[in-house]
Amino acid sequence: MKNFLRNFNWLSFASMAALVVIGAMALNSAGAARGGAAMAGKWKAMLATSGVGLALYFTFAFVDYRDILDWISMPSYLFAVAMLVLVLAVGTVQFGGKRWLWFFQPSELSKLCVIAFLAHVFGGGVESRPWTQGFPGFLFAGAVVGIPCLLILMEPDLGTALTLVPAASVMLLLAGVWRKGLAAIAVAGFVAAALVLGAVYEAERPGTDPERRERILKYVPLRDHQIVRVKTFLFPDTDRLDSGYNLRQATMTIGSGGLMGKGFRKGESIRRELLPPMGIMNDFIFCVWAEEMGYLKGSLLLLALFAVLCLSAAWTAAVAVDARGKLLSAGVATLIFAHVYVNIGMSLGLVPITGLPLPFLSLGRTFLVTVMCALGLVQSVSLHRKERE
Repeated sequence: MKNFLRNFNWLSFASMAALVVIGAMALNSAGAARGGAAMAGKWKAMLATSGVGLALYFTFAFVDYRDILDWISMPSYLFAVAMLVLVLAVGTVQFGGKRWLWFFQPSELSKLCVIAFLAHVFGGGVESRPWTQGFPGFLFAGAVVGIPCLLILMEPDLGTALTLVPAASVMLLLAGVWRKGLAAIAVAGFVAAALVLGAVYEAERPGTDPERRERILKYVPLRDHQIVRVKTFLFPDTDRLDSGYNLRQATMTIGSGGLMGKGFRKGESIRRELLPPMGIMNDFIFCVWAEEMGYLKGSLLLLALFAVLCLSAAWTAAVAVDARGKLLSAGVATLIFAHVYVNIGMSLGLVPITGLPLPFLSLGRTFLVTVMCALGLVQSVSLHRKERE
């Protein structure tokens, strides 16, 4: 018990618990603004789901993470891929994408499965798996990450697929897998992104000839709705009543909260339905919290809690005694950071708008349970890191 109390990362757990409470408050306010008993009670469903997530959190925390990776990393990865295939075949279509299979989203679960499998394979030691190094290791990792990413893109869900890329990249860099090649690919990725942004900018800027626009966009590897989102990011003021409306209202909602906010359940923007009804409980839930609680006790507090959560996972990675614990913790830290950065960034106009949930706040029970399981595994690294030195 003494070792448990000493090694348990109480700071990380307290941050997670505080975020669960904040999420329930934000969903309570957003649900009440939407009207109807179903939406008003969503926060209760999220609290109940967090109870399930908490039970799994402690289960993963108390069991040695090395045993968990040995037992379930490969079966869980194969299960995730099978579910991604199944959702494309018989999944439910919602909001233009086929992402739901019965009561959960396989794409959310697959993130943790990929991270766990990469940690198990590439943290097992070069002596036992020499093929994990160099170009062969990169090819294997590319297949492990690429298969679920391709299936997720087919749903389609670009945002979810892209969150796996930074998490996997950080893990492979720490594992020393073909670092020069990874650096070259990263540079190529940035160049490709810059070319896409430049092409959309040239095609969509005011005054561009329609024929020239069509010629340029023919070579841009994005769907029509994705091009609209990039256009809105590049030119937020060109169509304030249509494609740029949500971004404009999001930034105004955040700004209207000021330093101290308007008070819990007193946000004007969500009650006047200036933000999209479903968006206030998912993509723009940060705006709800920022308007009602303000910058000091709202936005700043939320960012501080997320910073503690990510830095705690990064610290666990730094002090881990084996490669598997290091890779697992780093992957989870990067995944959470990516979600927080993209979700809050799109509300501020820093990145294009995409449907990516904010951990613990956005309405999404599969993602909530997945994140809590991921943090439970990181807690296991902290609790058990000295048992097999």
